[in-house]
Amino acid sequence: MAIGVVALLAVGGTVTAFALSQRGTDAAPTAAGTPSGTPTPTPTPLTPEEQLLASTDDPAACAVSFTGDGVADAPMLQTQGALYAGLPIPARDGLIFAGWYATPEDATALAIPGRVNGSEAVSCTDRRMTLHGAWVSPEQNAAEDARIPILMYHQFTANPQGEPGWLRGNYAYIGDFDAHMNHIATTGFYLPTWDELSAFIDGRLFLPTHSVIVTDDDAHQTWLDMGVPVVDKHKVLTTSFVITRWRDAPSPSPYVLQRSHTHDMHDPGDNGDGRIVNWSVPEIVADMEASAAVLGAKEIMAYPFGHYNDSAKEGLRQAGWEMARTIEPGYVTIGTDKLALPTIRINYGMGLDSLIGLIG
Repeated sequence: MAIGVVALLAVGGTVTAFALSQRGTDAAPTAAGTPSGTPTPTPTPLTPEEQLLASTDDPAACAVSFTGDGVADAPMLQTQGALYAGLPIPARDGLIFAGWYATPEDATALAIPGRVNGSEAVSCTDRRMTLHGAWVSPEQNAAEDARIPILMYHQFTANPQGEPGWLRGNYAYIGDFDAHMNHIATTGFYLPTWDELSAFIDGRLFLPTHSVIVTDDDAHQTWLDMGVPVVDKHKVLTTSFVITRWRDAPSPSPYVLQRSHTHDMHDPGDNGDGRIVNWSVPEIVADMEASAAVLGAKEIMAYPFGHYNDSAKEGLRQAGWEMARTIEPGYVTIGTDKLALPTIRINYGMGLDSLIGLIG
């Protein structure tokens, strides 16, 4: 019996060894039971849009991509519900960029209602949006012969008969202002941003004739109390030129850009003209830097009282400003001096018919 048991164990051992040797010739199983000879699938790389969204924990973030002939701009993050910020302005030899559009059809037609810029709120689907670029020839751009009005308002009154005193003309009747903004909002006007106006002046961007820019000087309390609610109501992008020594509060509306009316130069100088034409270039630079520190923006300013000279313009250049608005009447065209932009002044008594006569 002992001999038999030993023989049986020997046989069993041989069978076990054979089985083990047979298993050794096969691929070793992985933890999941998959043979190691099968390659692990390579993860699909994230798209640039997915990479952007993965880089932020902001639930309102939207990845905006750009497409179209000659368009090579990388996607960028925008914020759902906020106005578009910093959209690129591409360049292409022999052509003029004609803007971003919501659909390819809008881009082909250069349809103003479909053109998207910083006056529009971001509206994404599944946190993504694609904008379509368009181009025109230099001949088309010249033939458009766009003349861009910059409207200048000051104070507002709820009295249809206006306000008394020597500043009476400054006070636009709020009912007229409401009619003006409704006209702009509902009749297909395009509202260029300041970087777009700069590119238009350079001949790098096509703007349609039916364009307008709305501004207010001084950020007077009547602007804040009466004007801003009308702007919000009609969702018309406006710029409020703020004297930052007097006001350092944030913008009262997403549709109101606050830009400089200088920090402390909205006072008469020694000769009765504005300080900006009395002060030295270094003094102007220091004042404008103080204003920029309050606003967090440069880009465009408005001369106090409309007064400026070569020293004022040089001070702005050295302080990093690209554009400045005067009170001289006129329209912005290709080639306009960026540091002497003309304006269309709106005075008391200018109703809707007056506005239409000025801007269409």
